[in-house]
Amino acid sequence: MNTASLLTTLPSELHYRGEPNAWVRMTRPGLRLHSFLEGLVIGPDGSYYLADVPYGRIFRIDHGTHEWSVVLQYDGEPHGLAFRSEQELFIADYRRGILSYRLGEKEPSVICDKPAGASFKGVSDITIDDDGCVWFTDPGRTSLADPTGRLFTLTHDGTVTRVLDNIPYPNGIAISHDGMHVFVAATRANAVWRLLRNSPEQPPMAGTYIQLSGGLGPDGLATNRHGELAVAHAQNGSVWVFDKLGDLIRRVRTPEGLWTTSVRFGGPDERTLFIVEAQSGSLFTFRLET
Repeated sequence: MNTASLLTTLPSELHYRGEPNAWVRMTRPGLRLHSFLEGLVIGPDGSYYLADVPYGRIFRIDHGTHEWSVVLQYDGEPHGLAFRSEQELFIADYRRGILSYRLGEKEPSVICDKPAGASFKGVSDITIDDDGCVWFTDPGRTSLADPTGRLFTLTHDGTVTRVLDNIPYPNGIAISHDGMHVFVAATRANAVWRLLRNSPEQPPMAGTYIQLSGGLGPDGLATNRHGELAVAHAQNGSVWVFDKLGDLIRRVRTPEGLWTTSVRFGGPDERTLFIVEAQSGSLFTFRLET
């Protein structure tokens, strides 16, 4: 059994202790959540940044001390995070769209909240490719019963393009190591889709790259320079790691909780996994063999 090791857990003094809000009542009816952690990114200084979806908080975990701090608390539902520069953090906010937050400021600013005059269904995850183009998913409450979730791009000049509009809950998103492909977690189909990043045809042809079973479905995705793809399997307590051909390398289990929401490769050789488990509010780590 490949089991991750605990790196750090959200300290009790940062637990939310109020009544369940609308997000909790909708997504986890009957439960009281102290947090729901998502959107792990590793900052330029090596620190870890996490989104607390229902309570509008962005946490920073110091790389050396593992001390937690709140760098931003605002009226929103942050899901995905991506650093655009050393000081600018992009936020995929379910209610408010794509936001920009400069570290140290009090509030984020809106970058994009309406595609072509319409409304987003509710955005989820975000990544930025080597050309500076922002890719983000817009699932709302879509599923196999309503497979109308969307994938968008946002360019430097503010142009928003709808790439796909037929995904059953598009969630995590990642760019392949060579920049050729985009991976999208189709959560409610329990699959990871793949499409060409610069396709000569629109909409681009998309296909199932990885098919999972059990749990809820894939959530966060991550790639590394070795061509590997890591998939956080929501409500399965697992991260799956696949090689550049899509063959399974490793299944890594979290020793506590089943709500694996986010994953990142880290370390100088990008062979260390960092895994977010939202049920316990923890960050786990696992070292892959070379």
